[in-house]
Amino acid sequence: MPAFKFRGVDFIELDSLMSDDERLVRDTARRFVEENLVPIIEQCNREGRFPRELVSPMADLGFFGANLQGYGCAGMSNVEYGLVMQELERGDSGIRSFCSVQSSLVMFPIYALGSEEQKEKWLPTMAKGEKIGCFGLTEPDFGSNPSGMRTRAKKVGNEYVLNGEKMWITSGSIADVAVVWAKSEADNDRIRGFLVETNRPGFKASDVHGKWSLRASVTSGLSLQDVHIPAENVLPKSDGLKSPLMCLNQARFGIGFGAIGAAMSCYDTALQYSKLRKQFRDQPIASHQLVQEKLAWMITEITKAQLLALQVGRLKDAGKVQHQHISMAKRNNVWMALECARMARDILGGNGIADDYPVIRHMMNLESVKTYEGTHDIHALIIGENVTGISAF
Repeated sequence: MPAFKFRGVDFIELDSLMSDDERLVRDTARRFVEENLVPIIEQCNREGRFPRELVSPMADLGFFGANLQGYGCAGMSNVEYGLVMQELERGDSGIRSFCSVQSSLVMFPIYALGSEEQKEKWLPTMAKGEKIGCFGLTEPDFGSNPSGMRTRAKKVGNEYVLNGEKMWITSGSIADVAVVWAKSEADNDRIRGFLVETNRPGFKASDVHGKWSLRASVTSGLSLQDVHIPAENVLPKSDGLKSPLMCLNQARFGIGFGAIGAAMSCYDTALQYSKLRKQFRDQPIASHQLVQEKLAWMITEITKAQLLALQVGRLKDAGKVQHQHISMAKRNNVWMALECARMARDILGGNGIADDYPVIRHMMNLESVKTYEGTHDIHALIIGENVTGISAF
């Protein structure tokens, strides 16, 4: 079967709801993915290799910290940033994850919670891709309940001494700086954010091996054993669990757009394949009712997800978005994308498990995306609390 060139997925003229700038940003990111990522991603996935050679080109296009203002950042709108995430995840969830972490989980907390000195030191070099960051919140025993974290920061003179373990950290072993969240003994165990340069004694990052998902992304465990950092490395505006959750909201917003990209890739592959693959009386399988029902479901759900993401993006740009809006977009759109991947795999039959096509890679990646940055079920409880006024946690 031939390789398929992506043709775009727009059933209800969604482009008419976008500005010229939004379409330009999306098309630029789409072209980057087609020319730079698609040709190498299957080999990277096979090898379990992060394509670090793409970091500089992504930086040149303003992808890192894209929706931040100043400090060398592109100053895109939130919708434009979301469309970049969509196209990157159409290429691969792991590459979008890298960009999400760099932008929303490292640059954003420095931008929103850091001192002016911290912003000037880190943001311009991170926007250029010269420095890479990671976000240390999840621990081996605390994922959905980050408030239970055991990582501690003890103030000693003009320094803090950090001890603890973090797990499932994207970019951990290639990062120059880690945004580490710890309970500060000097603040009655309130959670604070700390900028930890990864070359400090006592800091160690070890990659997770044997992954069947996000293989083109670096995933690490972090160990901090008596890591000394100066007091000026504390994010001064960080205060309690709300601070890391605010950062996660930024990343979840990008996932709400990103998952659509993976779904679009799976749908378009299945559609083109079904028109060429012939079975029973030498007819294309696209003529079969069961195949058409799957394709109809996929395009309908993708279209609904596009509208949901776009509206959440509009609310974010207007300063009106609420965390439950972002939870709905993340929860619905990732679930939708995973179902699309499974249906596309079904349509492709045996070919659906081969990496001649992107479907099985997207399906495996989305299993992780469904879990991280708030599981499917946790986001259901966030929405449920909002509509009932009753917390189920």
